[in-house]
Amino acid sequence: MTVGDIARPKDDLVTATVDTPVSELAKMMDDRKVGSVVVADGDSIEGIVTDRDIALKCVASGGDLKEMTAKDVMTEKPFTVDADTGVYDLFRQMREHGVRRAPIVDGGKLSGIVTIDDLLVLLEDEMHELSEIIRAESPPYTPA
Repeated sequence: MTVGDIARPKDDLVTATVDTPVSELAKMMDDRKVGSVVVADGDSIEGIVTDRDIALKCVASGGDLKEMTAKDVMTEKPFTVDADTGVYDLFRQMREHGVRRAPIVDGGKLSGIVTIDDLLVLLEDEMHELSEIIRAESPPYTPA
C-alpha cells in the first residue's frame, strides 16, 4: 500500500497563498475541521501552517493577527512525501522529521495530504479486519 492509496486528494486539501491573513487561515481550519493549511502557488508547495503555528507564532508571541499572513507563520519547504512511498516508510519518515502531517507530491506537484489521524484510522480498520479473522477462526471468548 502506498501513500497515494490513503492520502486525502488535492480536492479535499485546504490551501492558501502566502498573502492569506492568519485570521482567514484560522477560519478555514475551523470551517473545514482540519489542523493545517498547505500554502501553495498552484501545484508548488510554499509551506504549511498548522493550528499550533498560529497559537505559538501569533497568539503567544503577541503578534498582530490583523497584520500577519501565512508567510509570517508558515513552515517553509515542509516535509513532503512522494505518492509512491510505502505506508511503513511514511511512518518512519514522519517520525524522523517529527511531523504529524505530510503534503503528498506526485511528479513534483502537490496531489494531496496525509495526516497522523488518517494513519490511525487506517490502522484501526486493519486491526478490525484482523480481529474479525481471529473471531471467525477461534472458539468463542467467554469472560471469567
